[in-house]
Amino acid sequence: MSLDNDTVTMVIMALGGLGMFLYGMKLLGDGLELAAGAKLRKILEKITSNRFLGALVGIVVTAIIQSSTAVSVMVVGFVNAGFMTVAQAMGVMMGATIGTTATSLILSFNISQYTPIFIFFGAFLVVLSKKSNTKYAGQIIAGFGILFFGMTTMSANLKPLGSSEAFKNIISSISNPMLGILFGILFAALIQSSSAAVGILQALGISGAILLPDSVYIIYGIHIGACVTAVISSLGATKDAKRTSISYVLFTVFGTAICTLLTLVLPVTQWVEALSDNVSFQISLVHIISTIVSVIVLLPFVNIITKISYIIIRGGSEEEEKEPCRLKFVDERFLKTPPIAVNQVTKEIDRMSMLSNRNFKMSMEALLEKDDKQIPKVAENEEVIDYLNHSITSFLVRINGLPLEEHDQIKVGSYYHVVSDIERIGDHAENICEIASRIIENNESFSEKAIAEIKDLTVLVEEVLSDSFDLFFGRSDDPRLLESISNNEQEIDDKTEEYKDNHIERLSNGECSATIGTLFMELLTNLERIADHSTNIAFSLSPQTV
Repeated sequence: MSLDNDTVTMVIMALGGLGMFLYGMKLLGDGLELAAGAKLRKILEKITSNRFLGALVGIVVTAIIQSSTAVSVMVVGFVNAGFMTVAQAMGVMMGATIGTTATSLILSFNISQYTPIFIFFGAFLVVLSKKSNTKYAGQIIAGFGILFFGMTTMSANLKPLGSSEAFKNIISSISNPMLGILFGILFAALIQSSSAAVGILQALGISGAILLPDSVYIIYGIHIGACVTAVISSLGATKDAKRTSISYVLFTVFGTAICTLLTLVLPVTQWVEALSDNVSFQISLVHIISTIVSVIVLLPFVNIITKISYIIIRGGSEEEEKEPCRLKFVDERFLKTPPIAVNQVTKEIDRMSMLSNRNFKMSMEALLEKDDKQIPKVAENEEVIDYLNHSITSFLVRINGLPLEEHDQIKVGSYYHVVSDIERIGDHAENICEIASRIIENNESFSEKAIAEIKDLTVLVEEVLSDSFDLFFGRSDDPRLLESISNNEQEIDDKTEEYKDNHIERLSNGECSATIGTLFMELLTNLERIADHSTNIAFSLSPQTV
Protein backbone atom coordinates (compact mmCIF):
# COMPACT_ATOMS: atom_id res chain seq x y z
CA MET A 1 0.00 0.00 0.00
CA SER A 2 2.86 2.31 0.91
CA LEU A 3 4.52 1.65 -2.43
CA ASP A 4 1.30 2.50 -4.28
CA ASN A 5 0.98 5.76 -2.36
CA ASP A 6 4.59 6.64 -3.13
CA THR A 7 4.03 5.89 -6.80
CA VAL A 8 0.90 8.02 -6.92
CA THR A 9 2.75 10.86 -5.17
CA MET A 10 5.65 10.66 -7.63
CA VAL A 11 3.27 10.70 -10.60
CA ILE A 12 1.42 13.72 -9.19
CA MET A 13 4.71 15.53 -8.49
CA ALA A 14 6.05 14.69 -11.96
CA LEU A 15 2.86 16.03 -13.57
CA GLY A 16 3.05 19.13 -11.38
CA GLY A 17 6.67 19.60 -12.44
CA LEU A 18 5.64 19.21 -16.10
CA GLY A 19 2.89 21.81 -15.63
CA MET A 20 5.32 24.29 -14.03
CA PHE A 21 7.85 23.62 -16.79
CA LEU A 22 5.32 24.32 -19.57
CA TYR A 23 3.86 27.35 -17.77
CA GLY A 24 7.32 28.74 -17.04
CA MET A 25 8.25 28.37 -20.71
CA LYS A 26 5.10 30.22 -21.78
CA LEU A 27 5.65 32.95 -19.17
CA LEU A 28 9.25 33.37 -20.29
CA GLY A 29 8.33 33.46 -23.99
CA ASP A 30 5.46 35.91 -23.52
CA GLY A 31 7.65 38.20 -21.41
CA LEU A 32 10.40 38.15 -24.02
CA GLU A 33 7.91 38.93 -26.80
CA LEU A 34 6.46 41.88 -24.91
CA ALA A 35 9.85 43.25 -23.87
CA ALA A 36 11.36 42.87 -27.33
CA GLY A 37 8.25 43.75 -29.35
CA ALA A 38 9.47 47.06 -30.79
CA LYS A 39 12.91 45.61 -31.64
CA LEU A 40 11.22 42.56 -33.16
CA ARG A 41 9.16 44.81 -35.43
CA LYS A 42 12.22 46.74 -36.63
CA ILE A 43 14.21 43.56 -37.27
CA LEU A 44 11.43 41.95 -39.30
CA GLU A 45 10.92 45.12 -41.37
CA LYS A 46 14.52 44.90 -42.59
CA ILE A 47 14.00 41.52 -44.24
CA THR A 48 15.14 41.43 -47.86
CA SER A 49 14.98 38.80 -50.60
CA ASN A 50 18.40 37.51 -49.48
CA ARG A 51 17.65 34.10 -47.95
CA PHE A 52 20.85 34.11 -45.88
CA LEU A 53 19.95 37.46 -44.32
CA GLY A 54 16.44 36.10 -43.74
CA ALA A 55 17.91 33.09 -41.92
CA LEU A 56 20.02 35.42 -39.78
CA VAL A 57 16.89 37.44 -38.94
CA GLY A 58 15.13 34.20 -38.00
CA ILE A 59 17.97 33.22 -35.67
CA VAL A 60 18.07 36.64 -34.00
CA VAL A 61 14.28 37.00 -33.58
CA THR A 62 13.85 33.47 -32.22
CA ALA A 63 16.84 33.87 -29.92
CA ILE A 64 15.11 36.99 -28.56
CA ILE A 65 11.65 35.47 -27.95
CA GLN A 66 12.74 31.81 -27.61
CA SER A 67 9.89 30.30 -29.61
CA SER A 68 10.27 29.05 -33.17
CA THR A 69 6.56 28.15 -33.06
CA ALA A 70 5.62 31.81 -32.39
CA VAL A 71 7.96 33.00 -35.15
CA SER A 72 6.64 30.45 -37.68
CA VAL A 73 3.02 31.43 -36.94
CA MET A 74 3.98 35.12 -37.19
CA VAL A 75 5.77 34.57 -40.50
CA VAL A 76 2.79 32.66 -41.96
CA GLY A 77 0.71 35.70 -40.95
CA PHE A 78 3.14 38.05 -42.73
CA VAL A 79 2.88 35.99 -45.93
CA ASN A 80 -0.90 35.91 -45.60
CA ALA A 81 -0.86 39.71 -45.28
CA GLY A 82 1.37 40.08 -48.35
CA PHE A 83 4.23 41.42 -46.23
CA MET A 84 6.61 38.59 -47.18
CA THR A 85 7.10 36.22 -50.09
CA VAL A 86 7.22 32.46 -49.56
CA ALA A 87 10.98 32.39 -50.22
CA GLN A 88 11.64 35.22 -47.73
CA ALA A 89 9.53 33.44 -45.13
CA MET A 90 11.43 30.19 -45.61
CA GLY A 91 14.76 31.86 -44.87
CA VAL A 92 13.37 33.30 -41.62
CA MET A 93 11.76 30.01 -40.56
CA MET A 94 14.94 28.06 -41.22
CA GLY A 95 16.86 30.49 -39.07
CA ALA A 96 14.18 30.24 -36.39
CA THR A 97 14.87 26.52 -35.96
CA ILE A 98 18.45 27.38 -34.99
CA GLY A 99 17.48 30.28 -32.72
CA THR A 100 15.14 28.13 -30.64
CA THR A 101 17.88 25.61 -29.76
CA ALA A 102 19.33 28.15 -27.30
CA THR A 103 16.63 27.07 -24.82
CA SER A 104 17.89 23.49 -24.70
CA LEU A 105 21.46 24.68 -24.12
CA ILE A 106 20.37 26.84 -21.17
CA LEU A 107 18.36 23.92 -19.73
CA SER A 108 21.42 21.67 -19.77
CA PHE A 109 23.10 23.74 -17.04
CA ASN A 110 22.54 22.78 -13.42
CA ILE A 111 21.28 25.90 -11.65
CA SER A 112 18.38 24.30 -9.78
CA GLN A 113 19.57 25.64 -6.41
CA TYR A 114 19.10 29.22 -7.63
CA THR A 115 15.61 28.84 -9.13
CA PRO A 116 13.68 29.98 -6.01
CA ILE A 117 15.66 33.24 -6.10
CA PHE A 118 14.65 33.80 -9.74
CA ILE A 119 10.99 33.11 -8.92
CA PHE A 120 11.01 35.44 -5.91
CA PHE A 121 12.82 38.29 -7.65
CA GLY A 122 10.69 38.00 -10.82
CA ALA A 123 7.41 37.90 -8.88
CA PHE A 124 8.60 40.85 -6.79
CA LEU A 125 9.10 42.95 -9.95
CA VAL A 126 5.76 41.90 -11.49
CA VAL A 127 3.73 42.64 -8.37
CA LEU A 128 5.36 45.85 -7.16
CA SER A 129 6.57 47.60 -10.31
CA LYS A 130 4.35 50.08 -12.14
CA LYS A 131 6.51 50.33 -15.26
CA SER A 132 5.62 47.97 -18.12
CA ASN A 133 9.24 47.20 -19.07
CA THR A 134 10.10 46.31 -15.47
CA LYS A 135 7.03 44.06 -15.27
CA TYR A 136 8.09 42.31 -18.48
CA ALA A 137 11.59 41.81 -17.06
CA GLY A 138 10.02 40.35 -13.91
CA GLN A 139 7.88 38.04 -16.02
CA ILE A 140 10.97 36.81 -17.89
CA ILE A 141 12.91 36.20 -14.65
CA ALA A 142 9.95 34.49 -12.92
CA GLY A 143 9.25 32.38 -16.02
CA PHE A 144 12.89 31.34 -16.14
CA GLY A 145 12.79 30.30 -12.47
CA ILE A 146 9.47 28.41 -12.77
CA LEU A 147 10.78 26.68 -15.89
CA PHE A 148 13.84 25.33 -14.09
CA PHE A 149 11.93 24.57 -10.90
CA GLY A 150 9.42 22.53 -12.89
CA MET A 151 12.19 20.71 -14.72
CA THR A 152 13.96 19.86 -11.43
CA THR A 153 10.71 18.62 -9.86
CA MET A 154 9.87 16.59 -12.95
CA SER A 155 13.32 14.95 -13.29
CA ALA A 156 13.52 14.17 -9.56
CA ASN A 157 10.23 12.27 -9.67
CA LEU A 158 11.02 10.48 -12.94
CA LYS A 159 14.11 8.71 -11.55
CA PRO A 160 12.21 5.46 -10.70
CA LEU A 161 11.47 5.09 -14.42
CA GLY A 162 15.16 4.33 -14.96
CA SER A 163 14.77 1.04 -13.10
CA SER A 164 11.34 0.18 -14.55
CA GLU A 165 11.47 -2.77 -16.96
CA ALA A 166 8.23 -1.70 -18.64
CA PHE A 167 9.60 1.79 -19.34
CA LYS A 168 12.89 0.32 -20.57
CA ASN A 169 10.96 -1.83 -23.05
CA ILE A 170 9.06 1.23 -24.33
CA ILE A 171 12.30 3.21 -24.73
CA SER A 172 13.96 0.23 -26.42
CA SER A 173 11.14 0.05 -29.00
CA ILE A 174 11.27 3.76 -29.87
CA SER A 175 15.05 3.67 -30.27
CA ASN A 176 14.18 2.22 -33.67
CA PRO A 177 14.69 5.15 -36.11
CA MET A 178 11.21 5.11 -37.66
CA LEU A 179 9.36 4.60 -34.37
CA GLY A 180 11.53 7.20 -32.63
CA ILE A 181 10.83 9.80 -35.33
CA LEU A 182 7.10 9.01 -35.25
CA PHE A 183 7.03 9.33 -31.46
CA GLY A 184 8.89 12.66 -31.67
CA ILE A 185 6.41 13.99 -34.26
CA LEU A 186 3.39 13.06 -32.12
CA PHE A 187 5.07 14.33 -28.95
CA ALA A 188 5.92 17.79 -30.36
CA ALA A 189 2.57 18.07 -32.17
CA LEU A 190 0.77 17.38 -28.88
CA ILE A 191 2.49 20.13 -26.87
CA GLN A 192 3.13 22.37 -29.95
CA SER A 193 6.63 23.40 -28.91
CA SER A 194 9.95 21.89 -29.95
CA SER A 195 11.71 23.64 -27.06
CA ALA A 196 9.30 22.14 -24.50
CA ALA A 197 9.49 18.69 -26.09
CA VAL A 198 13.30 18.67 -26.05
CA GLY A 199 13.22 20.09 -22.51
CA ILE A 200 11.11 17.16 -21.32
CA LEU A 201 13.57 14.77 -22.96
CA GLN A 202 16.36 16.54 -21.08
CA ALA A 203 14.45 16.09 -17.82
CA LEU A 204 14.22 12.38 -18.52
CA GLY A 205 17.95 12.39 -19.27
CA ILE A 206 18.74 14.12 -15.96
CA SER A 207 16.65 11.52 -14.10
CA GLY A 208 18.56 8.69 -15.80
CA ALA A 209 15.37 7.36 -17.40
CA ILE A 210 16.68 7.87 -20.95
CA LEU A 211 20.09 7.97 -22.66
CA LEU A 212 21.24 9.77 -25.79
CA PRO A 213 21.03 6.76 -28.18
CA ASP A 214 17.37 6.37 -27.17
CA SER A 215 16.69 10.10 -27.68
CA VAL A 216 18.38 10.99 -30.95
CA TYR A 217 15.59 9.91 -33.34
CA ILE A 218 12.92 11.34 -31.07
CA ILE A 219 14.73 14.70 -31.37
CA TYR A 220 14.63 14.42 -35.17
CA GLY A 221 10.91 13.68 -35.04
CA ILE A 222 10.33 16.66 -32.75
CA HIS A 223 11.65 18.95 -35.51
CA ILE A 224 8.84 17.77 -37.80
CA GLY A 225 6.15 17.82 -35.09
CA ALA A 226 6.91 21.45 -34.31
CA CYS A 227 5.57 22.38 -37.77
CA VAL A 228 2.01 21.46 -36.81
CA THR A 229 1.24 24.90 -35.35
CA ALA A 230 2.38 26.64 -38.55
CA VAL A 231 0.26 24.26 -40.65
CA ILE A 232 -2.81 24.86 -38.45
CA SER A 233 -2.27 28.63 -38.61
CA SER A 234 -2.30 28.52 -42.44
CA LEU A 235 -5.73 26.86 -42.62
CA GLY A 236 -8.18 29.30 -44.16
CA ALA A 237 -5.33 31.62 -45.16
CA THR A 238 -4.13 32.61 -48.64
CA LYS A 239 -2.46 30.12 -50.95
CA ASP A 240 0.92 31.69 -50.34
CA ALA A 241 0.48 31.25 -46.58
CA LYS A 242 -0.36 27.57 -47.16
CA ARG A 243 2.72 27.23 -49.40
CA THR A 244 4.85 28.71 -46.61
CA SER A 245 3.69 26.12 -44.07
CA ILE A 246 4.11 23.31 -46.63
CA SER A 247 7.63 24.54 -47.41
CA TYR A 248 8.43 24.54 -43.70
CA VAL A 249 7.21 20.95 -43.38
CA LEU A 250 9.27 19.93 -46.44
CA PHE A 251 12.36 21.56 -44.94
CA THR A 252 12.00 19.71 -41.63
CA VAL A 253 11.22 16.38 -43.34
CA PHE A 254 14.25 16.68 -45.66
CA GLY A 255 16.40 17.84 -42.73
CA THR A 256 15.27 14.89 -40.60
CA ALA A 257 16.00 12.47 -43.44
CA ILE A 258 19.52 13.90 -43.85
CA CYS A 259 20.28 13.74 -40.11
CA THR A 260 18.84 10.24 -39.81
CA LEU A 261 21.04 8.95 -42.65
CA LEU A 262 24.11 10.61 -41.12
CA THR A 263 23.33 9.06 -37.72
CA LEU A 264 22.90 5.60 -39.27
CA VAL A 265 26.16 5.86 -41.23
CA LEU A 266 28.36 7.76 -38.77
CA PRO A 267 28.94 7.23 -35.01
CA VAL A 268 27.21 10.53 -34.18
CA THR A 269 25.99 9.51 -30.72
CA GLN A 270 29.46 8.23 -29.72
CA TRP A 271 31.05 11.51 -30.77
CA VAL A 272 28.57 13.54 -28.74
CA GLU A 273 28.86 11.23 -25.71
CA ALA A 274 32.64 11.66 -25.83
CA LEU A 275 32.24 15.43 -25.39
CA SER A 276 30.30 15.23 -22.11
CA ASP A 277 28.79 12.72 -19.70
CA ASN A 278 25.84 15.10 -19.03
CA VAL A 279 22.89 13.47 -20.84
CA SER A 280 20.91 16.72 -20.83
CA PHE A 281 23.82 18.51 -22.51
CA GLN A 282 24.21 15.62 -25.00
CA ILE A 283 20.54 15.91 -25.99
CA SER A 284 20.96 19.68 -26.40
CA LEU A 285 24.04 19.20 -28.61
CA VAL A 286 22.24 16.76 -30.92
CA HIS A 287 19.29 19.19 -31.12
CA ILE A 288 21.60 22.11 -31.99
CA ILE A 289 23.93 20.27 -34.39
CA SER A 290 21.13 18.51 -36.32
CA THR A 291 19.30 21.82 -36.78
CA ILE A 292 22.41 23.66 -37.98
CA VAL A 293 23.29 20.83 -40.39
CA SER A 294 19.74 20.87 -41.84
CA VAL A 295 19.86 24.64 -42.41
CA ILE A 296 23.37 24.64 -43.91
CA VAL A 297 22.53 21.82 -46.33
CA LEU A 298 19.04 23.00 -47.34
CA LEU A 299 19.26 26.81 -47.29
CA PRO A 300 20.80 26.94 -50.82
CA PHE A 301 17.79 24.92 -52.04
CA VAL A 302 15.07 27.26 -50.75
CA ASN A 303 13.84 28.03 -54.28
CA ILE A 304 13.50 24.32 -55.07
CA ILE A 305 11.56 23.69 -51.84
CA THR A 306 9.21 26.60 -52.57
CA LYS A 307 8.69 25.35 -56.14
CA ILE A 308 7.60 21.99 -54.74
CA SER A 309 5.10 23.84 -52.50
CA TYR A 310 3.69 25.54 -55.62
CA ILE A 311 3.21 22.10 -57.19
CA ILE A 312 1.39 20.87 -54.08
CA ILE A 313 -0.71 24.06 -53.68
CA ARG A 314 -1.69 25.00 -57.20
CA GLY A 315 -3.24 28.26 -58.36
CA GLY A 316 -2.52 31.69 -59.73
CA SER A 317 -0.68 34.51 -58.03
CA GLU A 318 -2.15 36.15 -54.97
CA GLU A 319 -2.45 39.50 -56.75
CA GLU A 320 -4.84 37.97 -59.29
CA GLU A 321 -6.94 36.29 -56.60
CA LYS A 322 -7.26 39.20 -54.16
CA GLU A 323 -10.76 40.20 -53.21
CA PRO A 324 -11.12 44.00 -53.00
CA CYS A 325 -12.89 43.88 -49.65
CA ARG A 326 -10.41 42.16 -47.34
CA LEU A 327 -7.79 43.06 -44.80
CA LYS A 328 -4.41 43.09 -46.50
CA PHE A 329 -1.97 43.61 -43.62
CA VAL A 330 -3.96 42.55 -40.57
CA ASP A 331 -4.19 38.93 -39.48
CA GLU A 332 -5.36 37.49 -36.17
CA ARG A 333 -2.08 35.53 -35.96
CA PHE A 334 -0.41 38.84 -35.06
CA LEU A 335 -2.50 39.09 -31.89
CA LYS A 336 -0.02 36.68 -30.28
CA THR A 337 2.62 39.43 -30.58
CA PRO A 338 0.93 42.75 -29.63
CA PRO A 339 3.65 45.14 -30.94
CA ILE A 340 3.50 43.44 -34.35
CA ALA A 341 -0.32 43.58 -34.29
CA VAL A 342 -0.20 47.36 -33.67
CA ASN A 343 2.33 47.82 -36.46
CA GLN A 344 0.22 45.83 -38.93
CA VAL A 345 -3.03 47.63 -38.10
CA THR A 346 -1.15 50.91 -38.69
CA LYS A 347 -0.35 49.69 -42.22
CA GLU A 348 -4.01 48.78 -42.75
CA ILE A 349 -5.20 52.22 -41.62
CA ASP A 350 -2.60 53.81 -43.90
CA ARG A 351 -3.99 51.73 -46.77
CA MET A 352 -7.48 53.00 -45.89
CA SER A 353 -6.19 56.60 -45.86
CA MET A 354 -4.66 56.20 -49.33
CA LEU A 355 -7.98 54.89 -50.66
CA SER A 356 -9.88 57.86 -49.23
CA ASN A 357 -7.26 60.28 -50.61
CA ARG A 358 -7.50 58.61 -54.02
CA ASN A 359 -11.29 58.85 -53.93
CA PHE A 360 -11.12 62.57 -53.17
CA LYS A 361 -8.83 63.19 -56.13
CA MET A 362 -10.95 61.05 -58.49
CA SER A 363 -14.18 62.73 -57.35
CA MET A 364 -12.69 66.19 -58.03
CA GLU A 365 -11.47 64.97 -61.42
CA ALA A 366 -14.97 63.72 -62.21
CA LEU A 367 -16.40 67.10 -61.15
CA LEU A 368 -13.96 69.48 -62.82
CA GLU A 369 -13.36 67.49 -66.00
CA LYS A 370 -16.83 65.89 -66.19
CA ASP A 371 -15.16 62.49 -66.34
CA ASP A 372 -17.89 59.96 -65.58
CA LYS A 373 -15.39 57.06 -65.79
CA GLN A 374 -14.14 58.00 -62.32
CA ILE A 375 -17.58 57.60 -60.70
CA PRO A 376 -17.75 53.75 -60.59
CA LYS A 377 -14.11 53.63 -59.40
CA VAL A 378 -14.99 55.88 -56.47
CA ALA A 379 -17.97 53.65 -55.63
CA GLU A 380 -15.75 50.52 -55.64
CA ASN A 381 -13.17 52.15 -53.38
CA GLU A 382 -15.88 53.42 -51.03
CA GLU A 383 -17.11 49.86 -50.58
CA VAL A 384 -13.61 48.83 -49.53
CA ILE A 385 -13.28 51.84 -47.20
CA ASP A 386 -16.55 50.95 -45.46
CA TYR A 387 -15.42 47.34 -45.08
CA LEU A 388 -12.06 48.42 -43.66
CA ASN A 389 -13.74 50.80 -41.23
CA HIS A 390 -15.77 47.95 -39.74
CA SER A 391 -13.01 45.33 -39.82
CA ILE A 392 -10.21 47.54 -38.47
CA THR A 393 -12.42 48.76 -35.62
CA SER A 394 -13.22 45.15 -34.67
CA PHE A 395 -9.52 44.31 -34.73
CA LEU A 396 -8.68 47.36 -32.60
CA VAL A 397 -11.13 46.15 -29.95
CA ARG A 398 -9.24 42.84 -29.81
CA ILE A 399 -5.84 44.57 -29.65
CA ASN A 400 -7.08 46.82 -26.86
CA GLY A 401 -7.50 43.77 -24.64
CA LEU A 402 -3.83 42.78 -25.04
CA PRO A 403 -0.91 43.84 -22.83
CA LEU A 404 0.49 46.86 -24.69
CA GLU A 405 3.38 49.21 -24.11
CA GLU A 406 2.36 52.76 -23.23
CA HIS A 407 3.15 54.27 -26.64
CA ASP A 408 1.15 51.49 -28.36
CA GLN A 409 -1.79 52.11 -26.01
CA ILE A 410 -1.75 55.78 -27.09
CA LYS A 411 -1.71 54.74 -30.74
CA VAL A 412 -4.58 52.29 -30.43
CA GLY A 413 -6.63 54.86 -28.50
CA SER A 414 -6.21 57.40 -31.31
CA TYR A 415 -6.86 54.86 -34.07
CA TYR A 416 -10.56 54.52 -33.23
CA HIS A 417 -11.12 58.22 -34.04
CA VAL A 418 -8.74 58.26 -37.00
CA VAL A 419 -10.48 55.32 -38.72
CA SER A 420 -13.80 57.11 -38.29
CA ASP A 421 -12.36 60.36 -39.71
CA ILE A 422 -10.90 58.53 -42.72
CA GLU A 423 -14.24 56.86 -43.37
CA ARG A 424 -15.98 60.25 -43.24
CA ILE A 425 -13.47 61.67 -45.74
CA GLY A 426 -14.44 58.80 -48.04
CA ASP A 427 -18.12 59.64 -47.55
CA HIS A 428 -17.58 63.29 -48.46
CA ALA A 429 -15.58 62.25 -51.54
CA GLU A 430 -18.54 60.07 -52.53
CA ASN A 431 -20.87 63.06 -52.01
CA ILE A 432 -18.69 65.12 -54.37
CA CYS A 433 -18.91 62.29 -56.89
CA GLU A 434 -22.72 62.41 -56.66
CA ILE A 435 -22.61 66.17 -57.33
CA ALA A 436 -20.40 65.47 -60.37
CA SER A 437 -22.84 62.81 -61.55
CA ARG A 438 -25.81 65.20 -61.33
CA ILE A 439 -23.89 67.91 -63.21
CA ILE A 440 -22.92 65.47 -65.97
CA GLU A 441 -26.44 64.00 -66.26
CA ASN A 442 -28.13 67.43 -66.40
CA ASN A 443 -25.41 68.90 -68.63
CA GLU A 444 -24.90 71.73 -66.13
CA SER A 445 -21.77 73.86 -65.67
CA PHE A 446 -20.30 76.09 -63.01
CA SER A 447 -19.36 79.65 -63.95
CA GLU A 448 -15.71 80.44 -64.60
CA LYS A 449 -15.49 82.33 -61.32
CA ALA A 450 -17.00 79.39 -59.42
CA ILE A 451 -14.57 76.94 -61.07
CA ALA A 452 -11.62 79.18 -60.12
CA GLU A 453 -12.84 79.22 -56.50
CA ILE A 454 -13.33 75.45 -56.47
CA LYS A 455 -9.83 74.87 -57.82
CA ASP A 456 -8.33 77.28 -55.28
CA LEU A 457 -10.09 75.50 -52.39
CA THR A 458 -9.23 72.04 -53.78
CA VAL A 459 -5.49 72.81 -53.74
CA LEU A 460 -5.69 73.80 -50.07
CA VAL A 461 -7.77 70.73 -49.13
CA GLU A 462 -5.39 68.41 -50.98
CA GLU A 463 -2.47 69.94 -49.09
CA VAL A 464 -4.16 69.56 -45.69
CA LEU A 465 -5.20 65.99 -46.50
CA SER A 466 -1.74 64.95 -47.70
CA ASP A 467 0.11 66.72 -44.88
CA SER A 468 -2.18 65.24 -42.21
CA PHE A 469 -1.63 61.69 -43.43
CA ASP A 470 2.14 62.23 -43.77
CA LEU A 471 2.32 63.58 -40.23
CA PHE A 472 0.16 60.91 -38.66
CA PHE A 473 1.84 57.95 -40.36
CA GLY A 474 5.34 59.26 -39.75
CA ARG A 475 6.26 60.02 -43.34
CA SER A 476 7.25 63.52 -42.26
CA ASP A 477 8.80 64.78 -39.03
CA ASP A 478 8.71 68.47 -39.96
CA PRO A 479 7.87 70.27 -36.68
CA ARG A 480 6.23 73.12 -38.63
CA LEU A 481 3.78 70.83 -40.43
CA LEU A 482 1.17 70.82 -37.66
CA GLU A 483 1.08 74.61 -37.64
CA SER A 484 0.87 74.66 -41.44
CA ILE A 485 -2.10 72.27 -41.38
CA SER A 486 -3.85 74.41 -38.77
CA ASN A 487 -3.27 77.60 -40.78
CA ASN A 488 -4.47 76.00 -44.03
CA GLU A 489 -7.57 74.65 -42.33
CA GLN A 490 -8.42 78.12 -41.03
CA GLU A 491 -7.85 79.56 -44.50
CA ILE A 492 -10.21 76.94 -45.94
CA ASP A 493 -12.89 77.92 -43.40
CA ASP A 494 -12.46 81.61 -44.26
CA LYS A 495 -12.50 81.06 -48.02
CA THR A 496 -15.52 78.75 -47.76
CA GLU A 497 -17.52 81.58 -46.17
CA GLU A 498 -16.14 84.08 -48.70
CA TYR A 499 -16.99 81.86 -51.69
CA LYS A 500 -20.49 81.21 -50.35
CA ASP A 501 -21.07 84.97 -50.17
CA ASN A 502 -19.64 85.40 -53.68
CA HIS A 503 -21.94 82.72 -55.00
CA ILE A 504 -25.02 84.23 -53.41
CA GLU A 505 -24.08 87.47 -55.16
CA ARG A 506 -23.73 85.62 -58.49
CA LEU A 507 -27.15 84.06 -57.98
CA SER A 508 -28.60 87.48 -57.29
CA ASN A 509 -27.03 88.82 -60.49
CA GLY A 510 -28.36 85.87 -62.50
CA GLU A 511 -24.89 84.59 -63.34
CA CYS A 512 -25.78 81.07 -62.08
CA SER A 513 -28.93 78.97 -62.00
CA ALA A 514 -30.56 77.97 -58.71
CA THR A 515 -29.78 74.26 -59.35
CA ILE A 516 -26.09 74.76 -59.92
CA GLY A 517 -26.03 77.21 -57.02
CA THR A 518 -27.31 74.53 -54.62
CA LEU A 519 -24.70 72.05 -55.89
CA PHE A 520 -21.95 74.64 -55.44
CA MET A 521 -22.96 75.20 -51.79
CA GLU A 522 -23.02 71.42 -51.18
CA LEU A 523 -19.58 71.11 -52.75
CA LEU A 524 -18.08 73.82 -50.54
CA THR A 525 -19.52 72.15 -47.45
CA ASN A 526 -18.02 68.78 -48.42
CA LEU A 527 -14.60 70.31 -49.11
CA GLU A 528 -14.64 72.09 -45.76
CA ARG A 529 -15.64 68.88 -43.93
CA ILE A 530 -12.81 66.92 -45.58
CA ALA A 531 -10.36 69.53 -44.30
CA ASP A 532 -11.91 69.31 -40.82
CA HIS A 533 -11.55 65.52 -40.65
CA SER A 534 -8.01 65.73 -42.02
CA THR A 535 -7.07 68.22 -39.30
CA ASN A 536 -8.61 65.93 -36.67
CA ILE A 537 -6.26 63.18 -37.88
CA ALA A 538 -3.22 65.45 -37.73
CA PHE A 539 -4.00 66.49 -34.14
CA SER A 540 -5.10 63.03 -32.93
CA LEU A 541 -1.59 61.80 -32.16
CA SER A 542 1.70 63.49 -31.37
CA PRO A 543 4.23 62.82 -34.15
CA GLN A 544 6.75 61.64 -31.55
CA THR A 545 4.62 58.60 -30.72
CA VAL A 546 3.95 57.48 -34.28
